[in-house]
Amino acid sequence: MLYANQPEEAVDGYTDAFLLGLASQVDGLRGPAFDAAVRTMKYRDFVTASQKAYEKAGGPAEPEGPGTPTAVVNGTPIPAEYNGIFMDGAAFTELLESVERATLWEADRT
Repeated sequence: MLYANQPEEAVDGYTDAFLLGLASQVDGLRGPAFDAAVRTMKYRDFVTASQKAYEKAGGPAEPEGPGTPTAVVNGTPIPAEYNGIFMDGAAFTELLESVERATLWEADRT
C-alpha cells in the first residue's frame, strides 16, 4: 500500500493522517495499537536504523542506497535488470528455491 501510494519525494508526505488513511484501506490493520504506534512514532528508532542500513548497502557507489526494489540473497545483490521478478510471486519463489538448492548442494560438497 505504501509503495503504491508514495507522496512526492520533495515533501515529507508521510503525515499521521496520510498513513492512517492508507491503513484504513487495509483490512484489519487499523486499531488502537496501530493508531497509537503511528501517532507516537513508536518505531522511529527501527525506521532510522533501517534507513542507515539501506544507505550502507549502497556502498560508496550509491551512498543514498541501492534503489528500490532491491534484494540481496546470501550476500549477493540481485541485479537491477531482474527487478521485475520481485513483482511476480511465483518467479521470486522459484529464484529463492533455486538459491536454496544451490546452497544446499554447495554445503554437501564441503
